[in-house]
Amino acid sequence: MAIDIKAPQFPESVADGTVATWHKKPGDAVKRDDLIVDIETDKVVMEVLAEADGVLAEIVKNEGDTVLSGELLGKLGDAGAAAAPAAAAPAATAAAAPAAAPAAGKEDLILAPAARKLAEENGIDVNTIAASGKGGRVTKEDVVAAIEAKKNAPAAAPAKAAAAPAAAAPVLAAGDRVEKRVPMTRLRAKVAERLVEAQSTMAMLTTFNEVDMTEVMALRTKYKDLFEKTHNGVRLGFMSFFVKASVEALKRFPAVNASIDGTDIVYHGYQDIGVAVSSDRGLVVPVLRNAELMNLAEVEGGIANFGKKAKEGKLSIDEMTGGTFTITNGGTFGSMMSTPIVNPPQAAILGMHNIIQRPMAINGQVVIRPMMYLALSYDHRLIDGKEAVSFLVTIKNLLEDPARLLLDI
Repeated sequence: MAIDIKAPQFPESVADGTVATWHKKPGDAVKRDDLIVDIETDKVVMEVLAEADGVLAEIVKNEGDTVLSGELLGKLGDAGAAAAPAAAAPAATAAAAPAAAPAAGKEDLILAPAARKLAEENGIDVNTIAASGKGGRVTKEDVVAAIEAKKNAPAAAPAKAAAAPAAAAPVLAAGDRVEKRVPMTRLRAKVAERLVEAQSTMAMLTTFNEVDMTEVMALRTKYKDLFEKTHNGVRLGFMSFFVKASVEALKRFPAVNASIDGTDIVYHGYQDIGVAVSSDRGLVVPVLRNAELMNLAEVEGGIANFGKKAKEGKLSIDEMTGGTFTITNGGTFGSMMSTPIVNPPQAAILGMHNIIQRPMAINGQVVIRPMMYLALSYDHRLIDGKEAVSFLVTIKNLLEDPARLLLDI
């Protein structure tokens, strides 16, 4: 009996998704909980797992197709059906082999969507690919083989060049302008949309300050080993200090933690802090819920967990949704100064930057201190300049004297 393979139930904030990758092809045996297909939304990639043992009988939605919540993606057949395609495979391959020879001139080429996409991304002429799939179908594996062959081709070029006349032109002349066109991912498209939305709907300004990181760095150096040992391997970084300082500043300046809904101002009685994390798909912003209730170890553990999930593509939509304030750290990439863009409907975002040893005048003496520039971008419709500046000064004061965070002063 066939089992329907359906798209996951998307939350209200996600309208639809795109079939990103089929990890199985028709005829492949599937075990329960095997990863079958990835669905990309504008927030995360959602994995669809097999509900039972069987064989992938049919693909209804191909790679690149748009799918709605709960929509049919394919069908999973009985496990016994796997034997038939497997037995037929050698014959199909043999039958397809003769047809592969005249591939360069055939008009009725059958190409799997994943294979076509891979060929286009790597500049492979699909008509030159030898098809090994059933009925002369070009599979993804055929394209991979063609890519490898193309990579190895330059190795033979020097021998041919040696036999050619000296005046022979190279295959690629200097100055050739090569272009590659790939579709924008849903995540990148959504980020672009929200950035434009933020700049077109907000009265966004940025205020700057600098913070002396001497005390925070000394505290971290003194206690990092004990901290890691006490908290089961959780490492003490700088981000937890910024999160806790931001939480305290948000309590003192509620407008920075608020949002605009139509003609209303919504003041949030909690601090959900979004922390920008780098992933292969781009910058994502998972949220630390109720950060005001977390200690430094819980903040660091939460951020480390987000970073791991981001690299593995396993962040959930719930973890990416909401947030009342965001922190982004461009300093990890070497940024000295930037103007971060507010993440709607939030009212502000804090930008951290790299720490630079700079000469500073302290008590009439020039000393070298580890300094960081801070940037606060904010929606001027909701936050006055005085509030924004005072908010950033509060964070500066808390970080330059971390004891204030413990003493709540």
